[in-house]
Amino acid sequence: MVFRRSLRRCLPSWGDALFELCDAALCSPERVCSVPALSLEPAFRRSHGSLYKALALGSVDEDGLRELLVAHQPDGWPQVFAVDSSTWGRRYAATSPERAFYYSPSASTSGRPVVAGWSYQWICQLDWAPDAWTAPVDVTRLKPGEDATTATVSQIRRLVAGLSVSDAAPTFVFDAGYDPIALGAELADIHAQVVVRISPQRVFHHDPPVWPPSTPGRRPRHGARFALSEPKTWTAPDAKFQTHDARYGTVKVSAWRGLHPRLYNKRRWKGSGLPIVRGTVVRVDVERLPRPPGHVKKTLWLWWSGPGEVDLELCWRAYLRRFDIEHSFRFLKSTLGWTTPALRMPEQADRWTWLVAAAYTQLRLARGLVDDMRLPWERRLDPSLLTPARVRRGFRRLRVAIGTPAHAPKSMTPGPGRPKGTTRPPRTRYPIPRRDKRRRPDRKIRV
Repeated sequence: MVFRRSLRRCLPSWGDALFELCDAALCSPERVCSVPALSLEPAFRRSHGSLYKALALGSVDEDGLRELLVAHQPDGWPQVFAVDSSTWGRRYAATSPERAFYYSPSASTSGRPVVAGWSYQWICQLDWAPDAWTAPVDVTRLKPGEDATTATVSQIRRLVAGLSVSDAAPTFVFDAGYDPIALGAELADIHAQVVVRISPQRVFHHDPPVWPPSTPGRRPRHGARFALSEPKTWTAPDAKFQTHDARYGTVKVSAWRGLHPRLYNKRRWKGSGLPIVRGTVVRVDVERLPRPPGHVKKTLWLWWSGPGEVDLELCWRAYLRRFDIEHSFRFLKSTLGWTTPALRMPEQADRWTWLVAAAYTQLRLARGLVDDMRLPWERRLDPSLLTPARVRRGFRRLRVAIGTPAHAPKSMTPGPGRPKGTTRPPRTRYPIPRRDKRRRPDRKIRV
């Protein structure tokens, strides 16, 4: 109830309607397939017109809600956070501004796995327990033309500043697609660790040998090559770790410290003086994969940077738990209806996104407090082991017991509606920004 009262204070305008909309999404017996249908839920005591008005005219104290999510972090969970983005597809919404093309594994445009819409980047805390629970602590929308690395660095800095001070540095885990070198360079001055998956085709370098002062010529910036795909270039690992896992068998982890890539004077590093960004390259080799026979076992390569010494066991386990955020995305979209509303303005989508994040947090806090309302073919589970979907089934009864901080509606009389004979002008259409096609260097130009 403390979280619910604080959540209501984070909704200044149209707060009661927004709060009851969040409750309606939690108490609906079915998946949220239609947002207007949420107005039929008993938890939403207002008319259906108030539903979209709350999203259009309401407001959310995003900073206060971020602090609320951080204040209600789960006890006993490690300070390990997964960072990933998910796309809210708005392919045919020509009147919706600030759309761009983003990666989508389930949709395609012109044969490419991209879709027009909005992209939201989430930061979720992870747990070592073998379940699909995560704890969202921050979410932000990436705007068109905004550098993804710069936005990620700002988001992590904001979160680290709000976390409680501890000796152990928080670890942020990224999948391939993020720039590990830029993240390590930009976050070198804060108390945080970065773990990013890297391609097995990358090449790094050791530091150059000591250059005597009397030796003529320019001092080299890079030492011996360290190609991930060429074992003959590997040196003896600086650290090793071996353990046995029930799913992966024997796990061998090796690390090489003090490696750096060769940067070039273009894109992000253009005109920056080409710094030397050092980090640790981690190699993870498992005995088997928990997949059907026929899948090729691949070696996992990670890039680590941060204060102190690398914890090899933390690195490989944190990356494997990173995939829990994918389960959270699926639950948010398919069950709570995160990307279901056909909203026109991105500000409305931001408010609904924060409501969904708050709803998921309430489910996590209610874990262990609700009854297991299982289906006839499901096994009985301990209340502390319920999945998000099964906790949501019992939240309706829990809400009746704990009550709601939202005030009752003042009037149930419908409004007059739009005056007869009035029309609206056509809405403005917003083109989707496209990337400039880079000319191939070997392409001949006709004179």
